[in-house]
Amino acid sequence: MAASSVALLALCLLLLLLLLSGWKHRRRGRAAQHVVIVVLGDVGRSPRMQYHALSLARRGFAVSFLGFCNSKPHDELLQNDRIQIVKLMELQGLTVGPPVLRYGVKVVFQAVYLLWKLLWREPAAYIFLQNPPGLPSIAVCWFVGCLCGSKLVIDWHNYGYSIMGLVHGPKHPLVLLAKWYERFFGRLSHLNLCVTKAMREDLAENWHIKAVTVYDKPASFFKETPLDLQHELFMKLGRTYSPFRACSEPSGPAMERSAFTERDTRSGEVTRLCGRPALLVSSTSWTEDEDFSILLAALEKFEQQAFDGDSLPSLVCVITGKGPLKEHYSRLLDQKHFQHIQVCTPWLEAEDYPLLLGSADLGVCLHTSSSGLDLPMKVVDMFGCCLPVCAVNFKCLHELVKHGENGLVFEDAEALAAQLQMLFSKFPDPAGKLNQFRKNLQESEQLRWDESWQRTVCPLVMDM
Repeated sequence: MAASSVALLALCLLLLLLLLSGWKHRRRGRAAQHVVIVVLGDVGRSPRMQYHALSLARRGFAVSFLGFCNSKPHDELLQNDRIQIVKLMELQGLTVGPPVLRYGVKVVFQAVYLLWKLLWREPAAYIFLQNPPGLPSIAVCWFVGCLCGSKLVIDWHNYGYSIMGLVHGPKHPLVLLAKWYERFFGRLSHLNLCVTKAMREDLAENWHIKAVTVYDKPASFFKETPLDLQHELFMKLGRTYSPFRACSEPSGPAMERSAFTERDTRSGEVTRLCGRPALLVSSTSWTEDEDFSILLAALEKFEQQAFDGDSLPSLVCVITGKGPLKEHYSRLLDQKHFQHIQVCTPWLEAEDYPLLLGSADLGVCLHTSSSGLDLPMKVVDMFGCCLPVCAVNFKCLHELVKHGENGLVFEDAEALAAQLQMLFSKFPDPAGKLNQFRKNLQESEQLRWDESWQRTVCPLVMDM
């Protein structure tokens, strides 16, 4: 009796899907100018997919952007009438049962929920999917594409199984299952994009997936910040974060001062303070593939060098972002008693992050890549703001950071400390290496995201 009931339920579900598929196919004429973008993650922390959405909208597509809404996306996305953000619900607070069972329940819930969300939307010509995370979204998006006639485009940012391997180990059964799943369903897509030449070659050689490299490029709003906007940003951040506040009184009653700048309220003229601290910025998702103990050790060495009388400035170190390891590193930072260094860990509004990068003196990147095949988008954004970078070395970093031209590459904390000492010696030095890197970036005429997208992705989409 129970078996017949299950069979009847399965038959009814199949008939419902067939009816829905026929209804979707009859409405396919509307789909030509509609694209669905799927991110099983935070929309606000998925800049590359935001850029895809904006580029598609500029070319006349209506875009439905499905993802979690934990942080605010960029205003340009929110103000675009062609883009609709569709909030996905997260399954949180599941604490009963072993971790494997909880993970299984989460995957099943996400699969059913995402399937329901996609099937009850207007049919789309294309489904753009960010991977990772791809479990269960690759299979669900492929299935919906089969039902509705949508073409699946996977944008490979990394391998999901390699990120799982950082937590569980590369030989864990879940990691091996995730690897098989990614490889099997990844082959079913109509078009594959990836972020590096190394990943394109790896997909072709090991997974038999033909992909097109679409390098991350900075959006148009990542640029050097004018001095007056720098001052406004510093004053705004100073209301919450003490390292941005002035350490001394303004030079006159009509003057307004931050830690870095001073503004004459009568004329509006802004000047940099003499003897100002250097501003170092690092952006992170606070995950296992970024070892911030390297930066902490380098800062300790810098502190000692400054204490010993080396010609070094005071340093304000700003580490932006959210993530699971933030509390751990925040506790370690609280235990430090720096005299020449101030550290703060803000979460910035989407509009303030480019302004901060465009105001900084040096960027530091500790991203190492779980697969060794992706590149840190934070460095792309820093270069868009003509901000020199010190980046920890890994397999394909040379595709982005040119050692000695637009920044420096280091292997460990000792090397980073030596680079900080060299770059900030006699700061600010117009003839110094730091300033030379900035000039090289200013003269490089970097291609922006939308121009790159027009050349690479647009022809592929139009020809599908």
